[in-house]
Amino acid sequence: MNTSEAKRILETALICAQQPLQVRDMRVLFEEEIGADTLKTLLLDLQQDWSFKGVELINVATGWRFQSRPEMREFLDRLTPEKPPKYTRAVLETLAIIAYRQPATRGDMEDIRGVTINGLILKQLEDRGWIEVIGHRESVGRPALFATTKQFLDDLGIESLAQLPELGPLQEQVLEQLDRFEDAKEEARPSHESQTELPINDVVEDEPAQ
Repeated sequence: MNTSEAKRILETALICAQQPLQVRDMRVLFEEEIGADTLKTLLLDLQQDWSFKGVELINVATGWRFQSRPEMREFLDRLTPEKPPKYTRAVLETLAIIAYRQPATRGDMEDIRGVTINGLILKQLEDRGWIEVIGHRESVGRPALFATTKQFLDDLGIESLAQLPELGPLQEQVLEQLDRFEDAKEEARPSHESQTELPINDVVEDEPAQ
């Protein structure tokens, strides 16, 4: 099989896939006859082939996928003018703290924000697939330790936490990150489907910590 045919098969599989594809999945397309290094070279070639189009090929936490470019969002949004409500500031602040300080307990988050975090906020982030409990801290009460998930990275369109923007002191960076995160999340929407937001009407704003 020549390079052009292999790229054509890869391109078709990636466009039709409902989820990002990992290299090991793509090797199945060629019955393991093409090695991982060769596949990665072909993927980089495909990235270049699509570099001047409205759709791009990127590598996220769970594999490779095609998605619309950020500058196309203005036009794609015209197809779905009715947007769901955005997450509250309290939800996004909590998520930013977990992303930059993980693993973090609920107490850690409350210390940083200076307010009591409503349990519905953490549940909403868990239901969205952005955070999960990865263990418990060996302290009084053994509080749950929260961390972000691969789904969180996928929705941001990045491969690892190392690609998060470098920011200053967390007290300042939490607020600065919020708007950027919302924009990045929208831009990371796959080209073949739209991301569905969860309703936030049932989120109760948190109260000042005692």
